[in-house]
Amino acid sequence: MAIGAADGGDGMSVGPVEYIIIGFPGNRFTGEIVPALADVVERGLIRIIDLVFVSKDEAGEVTVLEVDEDADVAVFNSLDGDVGDYIGPEDIEHAAAGIEPGSSAALLIWEDLWAAPLADAIHGAGGVVIEGARIPRELITAAEELASTAG
Repeated sequence: MAIGAADGGDGMSVGPVEYIIIGFPGNRFTGEIVPALADVVERGLIRIIDLVFVSKDEAGEVTVLEVDEDADVAVFNSLDGDVGDYIGPEDIEHAAAGIEPGSSAALLIWEDLWAAPLADAIHGAGGVVIEGARIPRELITAAEELASTAG
């Protein structure tokens, strides 16, 4: 779900806010996504709002791993952002339900800073976002492959 807002109430532009749940089968937090995430933060494309990790052991017991409190995910401490209490117990429960025992997930909320001017323009034109969704990479790849063989 993406939430678009042009004004945060204080006159400041706010880009769309998005969330993502990234699964890591086998509890493999390697930190390989940190450089790419840090790059988009440093370039001012996104602002990290919250980041939490959820781990489910083989018995199905769920553990929440805070970036600043757990050595297993400490590599994510290098990311610039004001990580705050936006992700709640219901969000954690939802993410945990989607992962298998012996796996983990990262819950990430960010603001699309690059889209703030567009959000302002939509708001200024009296427009409202009716719906939005993220199209999975696999669907785009399949559509591109289909298009390349059809032509």
